[in-house]
Amino acid sequence: MQKIEAIIRPEKLQTVKAALDDLHHGGMTLTEVRGHGVQRGITEQWRGRSFAVEYLTKVKIELVVNDADVDTVIDRIVEAARTGEVGDGKIFVSAITRAIRIRTGERDEAAL
Repeated sequence: MQKIEAIIRPEKLQTVKAALDDLHHGGMTLTEVRGHGVQRGITEQWRGRSFAVEYLTKVKIELVVNDADVDTVIDRIVEAARTGEVGDGKIFVSAITRAIRIRTGERDEAAL
């Protein structure tokens, strides 16, 4: 099992969700997050004044999937979230050693 964490633009959330819907993954967790990448934020203008926005709003999607599905899920997220501009986001993949469904006690792949 692998955990996929994708940090994407908020306006791409529905596109990414639609791209993943037909894969029948177990579920996902969404979190609104704030941060910056290499660009260190952006400069905005409001009423003729410039101000720095240091931390940009993003959405973090977390999914735990079977090892065989990891590349397919990643490809779908990249296709749906890419704009080609700075700030499209990042995807991180990490190993999950155990999973337990609290309601039934199912473990590992059965818990997904």
